[in-house]
Amino acid sequence: MAGLKALVTLAFATTIGLTFLFLACALPQYNNWWPFFVVVFYVLAPIPSIIARRVSDDTGSSNPCKELAYFMTAVIVVSAFGLPIVLARSPWSAPVISWGACGLVLAGNVVTFLTIWGFFMIADSDDVEYSMW
Repeated sequence: MAGLKALVTLAFATTIGLTFLFLACALPQYNNWWPFFVVVFYVLAPIPSIIARRVSDDTGSSNPCKELAYFMTAVIVVSAFGLPIVLARSPWSAPVISWGACGLVLAGNVVTFLTIWGFFMIADSDDVEYSMW
């Protein structure tokens, strides 16, 4: 039952993160969908960790496959935070998105990536049926 509560909490947190993202796209100043490209990073972020869990074995303390997966995940997460900042700064005279939209996307990134991290923490525990991931 505790696993079900955690899963519902993660689903609610994902909804909040995507709501921030939709609000960033719907700001009345620019009303464009450029911030929505961050969803690509949300989809790509868990893939290296999922592949590393399937390929590697847990024999040693340091596993190169998992280390590479952590590095690739970090690159994807940093790129997700960098994209809205670049869109808000360039060009300076007429930015693609407003700084308010940038802030909403960054808030959505924090919530969504913490949710993805929380799912992997729950999936690693032995008492939950989701450990097949």
